[in-house]
Amino acid sequence: MTTFLITGGNTGIGLSTATALARDGGRVFIACRRAAAGEAAVARIKSASGRDDVHLLMLDLLSLASVRECAAAFLALDEPLHVLVNNAGVGGQRGLSADGFELHFAVNHLGHFALTQLLLDRLAASGAGARVVNVSSEAHYTAPGVDFAAVRRRTATFAGAREYSVSKLCNVLFTQELARRLGGAGVTTYALHPGVVASDIWRRVPRLARPFITRRMLTTEQGAVTSVYCATSAAVAGDTGLYYDRCAVLAPSPVATPELAELLWKYSAEWTGLG
Repeated sequence: MTTFLITGGNTGIGLSTATALARDGGRVFIACRRAAAGEAAVARIKSASGRDDVHLLMLDLLSLASVRECAAAFLALDEPLHVLVNNAGVGGQRGLSADGFELHFAVNHLGHFALTQLLLDRLAASGAGARVVNVSSEAHYTAPGVDFAAVRRRTATFAGAREYSVSKLCNVLFTQELARRLGGAGVTTYALHPGVVASDIWRRVPRLARPFITRRMLTTEQGAVTSVYCATSAAVAGDTGLYYDRCAVLAPSPVATPELAELLWKYSAEWTGLG
């Protein structure tokens, strides 16, 4: 049986991804920051998939201490881990994490970097074919690079769009550098754009306007398709470090260079004490 861990599996694309993986016979762990929401999601996934092997882990990506606790809780179960889906994300908000990092960078990249490092030995020990799937975005194309001083400050732009695009570029860079460092260790990595999805990221839009903004967007089920593909498809088993859109390889931003990926890794490892 394949064991999956999906961050942000309680809502949106993550919930649809977890449901699809459970329906296909996987053992599924979802990680989220609110117990009540997580327990409700576990019940929904069980009901929709017809399977009971669905479990909850507590995780707040804004806190590196919480990331460590989540990883420790999973490792204490002495379970294999075949696929880690770093799905949870935040957009359109402003703030600073408990550890002093810009909100989008902290949630979308740094927390996932730390979680992956803490679970990497378990992934490698679970047998050839283990995977790390990072949900990025086409927004990464608009990022001019990574300002390593700016990610240590509170969100500067009004809607956080610039910071969001930088964090999504970081997902692509992390995927590339992790692939390079793993080499032939038996763990492959994938970054992807899920499509423009009518997910909970639009919850701050006024209720009356929301249907007009989201009506032509993909459903969360449609948005989960590429995540599930990268997590399970035999067609990509031999690939690693690539970027996908609509279940096909796509060239990432030219800004996503090996040099920037290595630099991001250097800072991320320093700031988390991992890697």
